[in-house]
Amino acid sequence: MNSKLVKKILIVTANPKNTDELRLDEEIREVEAGLARARKRDQFEIISKWAVRPEDLYRALLDYEPQIVHFSGHGTGSQGLVLENDLGKLQLVSTESLARLFKVFKDKIECVFLNACYSETQAEAIYQHINCVVGMNQAIGDRAAIKFAVGFYDALGAGRPFEDAYEIGCTAIDLESLPESSTPVLKIRSRSALPPPPITFETISTA
Repeated sequence: MNSKLVKKILIVTANPKNTDELRLDEEIREVEAGLARARKRDQFEIISKWAVRPEDLYRALLDYEPQIVHFSGHGTGSQGLVLENDLGKLQLVSTESLARLFKVFKDKIECVFLNACYSETQAEAIYQHINCVVGMNQAIGDRAAIKFAVGFYDALGAGRPFEDAYEIGCTAIDLESLPESSTPVLKIRSRSALPPPPITFETISTA
């Protein structure tokens, strides 16, 4: 297997002690199980980081250089996303800080997936720098969030593009008769809107 072809999925989670409990372990377990059985499973590697603090987030991006970043936890809309402090309690990270962070990694990261309530605000800001971002336009229940994530990665594991993965995720919510299939939002640039790859030149010696 050519390691250069493997896409790294960095899953970061935070569920501070003073916030409502989320089924984050179930979400990650289901995503891992789905990719493990996928036709193109050898093309993906999952890296999970739990109880993430702000410094853990940027260190993981530096250390692993993932192509896909998945956040599972709480969102607060305009106030930002919820990470943890050194005591395991809530620490808000602002929308502006997240956008600035992901700007640094814009040449590495293909997709950011924010599986958190009211995270569309952060998705919009990150989308200034990353070509594909998923967020939530309102609150989403644990069950719907898990079904969406599983459907999304099942589609990627089958070799489908991000647009199809998003649609499969929304459909997975629908198939469970849950009312939240319009909660996930996708922000993506078409291939025609992306800048062309850089032109490289090779020097050939005739000596």
